[in-house]
Amino acid sequence: MKTIILLTALLLLSAAATVLSAQTMTYASFMQNVKEKNIQYLAEKYNTDIAKATAEAAKVFPDPDLVLSAADNQERSLQMGYNFDAGLEYTLELGGKRKARIRLAKSEAELTAALVQDYFRNLQADAASAWFTALYQKELVEIKQSSCAQMSALARADSLRFTLGAIMEIDALQSKLEAGTLLNDLIQSEADLQNAVIQLHLLQGSEQLQSTDSLAGKLTFTKRTFLLPDLMETALNNRADLQAALKSTEVSRRNLQLSKANRAIDLGLSAGISYNAEVRNEIAPAPMFRSIGVGISVPLKFSNANKSEIRAGKLAVAQSEATCQAAEQQIRAEVLQAFNQYTAACRQAEQFDTARLTDAETVFRAKRYSYERGETSLLEVLAARRTCNDIRESHSQAILNCLTALVELERASGVWDIE
Repeated sequence: MKTIILLTALLLLSAAATVLSAQTMTYASFMQNVKEKNIQYLAEKYNTDIAKATAEAAKVFPDPDLVLSAADNQERSLQMGYNFDAGLEYTLELGGKRKARIRLAKSEAELTAALVQDYFRNLQADAASAWFTALYQKELVEIKQSSCAQMSALARADSLRFTLGAIMEIDALQSKLEAGTLLNDLIQSEADLQNAVIQLHLLQGSEQLQSTDSLAGKLTFTKRTFLLPDLMETALNNRADLQAALKSTEVSRRNLQLSKANRAIDLGLSAGISYNAEVRNEIAPAPMFRSIGVGISVPLKFSNANKSEIRAGKLAVAQSEATCQAAEQQIRAEVLQAFNQYTAACRQAEQFDTARLTDAETVFRAKRYSYERGETSLLEVLAARRTCNDIRESHSQAILNCLTALVELERASGVWDIE
């Protein structure tokens, strides 16, 4: 009897502690926080800003060089004077190198933006799946709390009936053991729920991970009809990873264009002024004079005979095109698989209805009532309870499967309208 009272007290304390520490979390606020506060996503978004800054940096022109020099022509010993030189040198890029660099940096920035968008597509789907999983764990806790409370009440009643000699000791002991087993299952389910909520906090970027928030809403699902051809077309038009693959091909082409531009010569331009002091040497005297000079240097591009860089660039373009085709094929397969899984999950969920759940609960109550009147055995009561729990849990699992399949279908098709 004391054991049963202790089990009941633990159950009530556990439920009370959960209520006191809980704060309500809604799906809309959760998804908004994921979008605005997810730390990893915020870190990924920095890549976009970095790529934009890199694209701006590609617009710069080469810097000129200032050249200064001075010479002492043994002025002290031979009186040959001094000379000072100052000049500017500049590399004039030819062949469209700067334009090629700008185009490459712009394509790389667009590729980075597509990758960040694809990261958010997956993050959004993962967050929704985590939310539905948490709701499922919440329903499991509610189911097991109800079962535990019912079995605890039955165990208390059986303890009194045994004391009065109405039932055998083995039945009272069986009831107590069953209540203890259900309490253990409840404790594990509560831990699973807490871990699911922690995952939600992690996705939101919350610093406080240990709070046990209550989740608003129920695990419900309304079947939606999708047309496979429309989903396939939408996926090929909207999937960010396919856009990233296309941009990757563009980046490869831009790299090839830059490699070709780099084979063009760059002219070296120079201009300077020279000051020569008076030479007072008796043998070869000379007056002070200034000179101005300009020059041009033309590199001899013997390295252009080696075309390995161009060949590597062409191979990179071919590789990226093949990768893009593979990505498109992968997307088609993912959409088809997700559609089949969604269809199967909906068909499985249709096997459950409210009447079936109500009937299972009615059978359990009837068996319990008959047992209390001595008209049926405890084993039949326990079997009815297990059947009731199995049906309720299977129903919740079927709804979760439908919601998860819907999330994966929208992830695969590149759309999002789960509100």
